[in-house]
Amino acid sequence: MSDQIIDRTNRIKLLLVDDEEGFVNVIANRMSKRGIDTTKALSGTDAIQALRKQDFDAAVLDLKMEDMDGIEVLKIFKKMVPKMPVIMLTGHGSERAAKEGIEQGAFDYLSKPCELQELVDKILEAVRKGG
Repeated sequence: MSDQIIDRTNRIKLLLVDDEEGFVNVIANRMSKRGIDTTKALSGTDAIQALRKQDFDAAVLDLKMEDMDGIEVLKIFKKMVPKMPVIMLTGHGSERAAKEGIEQGAFDYLSKPCELQELVDKILEAVRKGG
């Protein structure tokens, strides 16, 4: 698969939600190089505000954040934009929470850290099947 996934006129709009600023910045930068426009949110509250202002093709949402639990944010996302696919990121072996996310409407989940290409592929799959 080539590095340039989508032409400039049809770029995927991704909402990336994680309270680890370094991680968010690195992932957003790498997504941009692959034709995915990424809006960064460093908290659940920021993510909800971003979703009120603009439409996204998909969201990547960390399960464990300081201000709000990822499942809580997921429930709000699903009320706001039911068709938007949400990929949960889970660390610290929180498999049970990730499965709860699927029950609450998440598209899928990946364990952190994950390979960037695996995340990109999951986003592309979610956008194709989702919204």
